[in-house]
Order: sequence, then structure tokens, then C-alpha cells
Amino acid sequence: MPSPDELRSAMPFAQATGITIETASPEEVTGTLGWAPERCTAGGALHGGALMTLADSIGAACAFLNLPPDTATTTVESSSRFFRAVREGRVRAVARPLHAGRTTIVVQTDLYDDGGRHVAQTTQTQAVLRS
Repeated sequence: MPSPDELRSAMPFAQATGITIETASPEEVTGTLGWAPERCTAGGALHGGALMTLADSIGAACAFLNLPPDTATTTVESSSRFFRAVREGRVRAVARPLHAGRTTIVVQTDLYDDGGRHVAQTTQTQAVLRS
């Protein structure tokens, strides 16, 4: 099983945006993204696109760890709900598989602020791609 650093290295966009992967297993992947002015809206809140990037990256890592041998994956659907703004600190993502099937993997990723408050929730469907 790849380490958190190996998973992150396989995702150049996650690296470029500052995402870290802290833990990685088929049952759960966790990671973080820090607040920074360049990741914000005009009002100083972390941009929804930055939050979705975190959720999609950590969720995709979770899906990857649940793939059958000799397959790959890509996101085919993603739905996010936002609950509160983040104006400082770090956002922590926790991704867990809801379904790991023959043709799709569905992952739910919950985002939390430094106070442990629920920031957002993303559910994404990943296709299982066969060679």
C-alpha cells in the first residue's frame, strides 16, 4: 500500500495547492489544507473551490486505495454542501468509502475546521477504469 507521501506525489495538483495527506488506508484517508489569502474569496473566506479541491483529492486517494488490481480511477460525479466559512487555520478532510463496487466507488469526504466544526461534505463517484 502506498504511503501518504507517495499518494500525494502521484497528484501534482494536490501538491501545487498545498494539500497534505496525513493518513491513508482503504477504510479512511485524512489530509489538510491551510488557510491562505491566495486561496480566499474577496471576503477572506477560504474559497469553495479550494475546499472542493481538498475533498476531491483526499476522496480520490481513498477511491484509489479501494481499486481492484490492474484498474485506475477518475471522478465522474461530485456534490458538495458547505456549512460554514473558514477564515483562518487549517481544514481537515476525512474520506471514507460508502461503496466499493466493480464499476464505481463512492466516497464521502467530511471537512472540519480547527475547532472540529463541520465545514463541508462532499460525496463523489469514481469510475473503476479497466485497461
